[in-house]
Amino acid sequence: MEKITQGHHGSLSLDMVQDNISKLKQLFPELITEDASGAKIDVDVLKELVGNQVIDGDKERYNFTWHGKAAARRLAQTPSTGTLRPCKEESKDWDTTQNLFIEGDNLEVLKLLQKSYHKKVKMIYIDPPYNTGREFIYPDNFSDNIKNYLELTGQIGKEGQKLSANPETSGRYHSNWLNMMLPRLRLARNLLNDEGVIFISIDDHEVTNLRRLCDEVFGEENFIASVIWQKVFSPKNSAKYLSEDHDYILIYSKVADIWRPTLLPRSQEMIGRYSNPDNDPRGVWASSDLCARNFYGEGTYSVTCPSGRVIPSPPQGSYWRVSKQNFDKMDDENRLWWGEDGNNMPRMKRFLSEVKGGVVPQTLWKYQDVGHTQEAKKELIEFVEFENTINVLNSVKPTRLLRHALKIGSTADQEDIILDFFSGSAPLAHAVIAQNAEDGGKRKFILVQIPEPLKIEEEKVKTIADLGKSRIRNAGDKIVHKNQEKEGIENLDIGFKVFKLDSSNIKPWDADFDNLEDMIAAADDSLKKDRTADDVLYEILLKYGLDLTLPIEEHILAGKTVHNIGNGALMICLDDEITLDVVNAIGDLKKELQPEVMRVVFKDAGFADPVVKTNAIQVLKQFGIDDVKSI
Repeated sequence: MEKITQGHHGSLSLDMVQDNISKLKQLFPELITEDASGAKIDVDVLKELVGNQVIDGDKERYNFTWHGKAAARRLAQTPSTGTLRPCKEESKDWDTTQNLFIEGDNLEVLKLLQKSYHKKVKMIYIDPPYNTGREFIYPDNFSDNIKNYLELTGQIGKEGQKLSANPETSGRYHSNWLNMMLPRLRLARNLLNDEGVIFISIDDHEVTNLRRLCDEVFGEENFIASVIWQKVFSPKNSAKYLSEDHDYILIYSKVADIWRPTLLPRSQEMIGRYSNPDNDPRGVWASSDLCARNFYGEGTYSVTCPSGRVIPSPPQGSYWRVSKQNFDKMDDENRLWWGEDGNNMPRMKRFLSEVKGGVVPQTLWKYQDVGHTQEAKKELIEFVEFENTINVLNSVKPTRLLRHALKIGSTADQEDIILDFFSGSAPLAHAVIAQNAEDGGKRKFILVQIPEPLKIEEEKVKTIADLGKSRIRNAGDKIVHKNQEKEGIENLDIGFKVFKLDSSNIKPWDADFDNLEDMIAAADDSLKKDRTADDVLYEILLKYGLDLTLPIEEHILAGKTVHNIGNGALMICLDDEITLDVVNAIGDLKKELQPEVMRVVFKDAGFADPVVKTNAIQVLKQFGIDDVKSI
């Protein structure tokens, strides 16, 4: 029976290097060679396959680089040894919700999500630190980022270290920020499906560097737009130079040839521009100019009005948009409007029933349409229950802004997963719930936020992560109350499962030669003493790449608790004194549920004796269960 240990390949998050090698092997099998250390890339073969496209050693080429870039790239490829521990007491509607709130360093969390959510996310929105010199920049540790995170947040050691900012006086001001962003964006891209899209808020401090970084991570060809968000409704007279009235939102798709924005609904004002003065059976229409200033050789003919008046040509300097043949066809089909008296310059009739089912999104987002910063702060105060919130966060986004992005980047009925790994006060979760309430959507959110201490003293809300959780709870309840008369509102998912980043539940083998006898005795149980069965259960889900919101059913088999995940896809028993009666009962359950494949995990020290452990594998094989592991 294979044992899952800390450091075992199955106990780590996705190994990005090996995953890349596997993909290359599928494309070019001849590229892979082997030596004593395993599979390697034959660079000479690569050069043969791509010809002169391989970059040589010449440094004089167009590239984007900075100090620490290579190390930051390697950091994204280093698997995580951590886990996500469930926290039911801080969750809401644990048993039914499909939403996740994960408290932890987003770099490690993104690594841990690689197996379970690879290519499953439809839309990402992030509001990262703008690098203004005042915000906390994530201080990654290349040797042990889990320990680094726990120390920074005061979860191990006497007290937490200071979460430092990145002042402009720093010699590597831009480099520090880029080293923080690069690995996170690379990991985020892996989570997007081929129809996915990412929205990134930023301001002038780093918009140029972010654009070049995203060109590298997502591909220049997948750049969609640079949106300008008018974030204030009045100029700042205190500005040193010019009043900064806007931020940017960079939009990149996973695959631009596949991604298409969801068209926005027409406003009542837009619909009001359509009418039907001639009672056309095709419905309401709006007229548009039939003339253009671009030269068109066939657009210089004369036309005759229904009144009999001849118009010898288009107005001077312009041309008819269509040929004479197409003009006559449009006239025969009553697609031209000559005015109420039939004597005016002709115009094309555009029927509402024939135009696109919505409005193409634009790159200028005005505060009247999507909200502004003051609105965002007022919302935060409304949905959290303490004062002085207005001074807590430097950058808060209005939910109208995020709902506008959701309308473009997601669809209501596809159960799209929406990810934000710089979630702050959780405005994205708020926006998802509000938008689902409006259009009956089934969007699900995954939020990630480090528990950065707040600058105020509150009994319950001590960190920004606490602030976000508080906001989601209150916003969800208020949205349901506001829409209580709406059909189906009782099915709105306003809950969230809380998970917290921690070191693995599996004890590392760290031999203490001064106390070796006790170490060997303790090795019989590989799980840490302070961890619960639920902790271990969800770590196993991550290792197998299963969705953290999958329903988990408990069965009592021969007196022992067996967890059934995904209707028999995975069976986990973490009890002690396991006998062959339990093993046979699991086999019988497979016959009943008839999953395509069943995998079984036991606690390594949980068997009644070594004979049971040995025979368990053979018994389960008789039931067609070949994947049996212990932890």
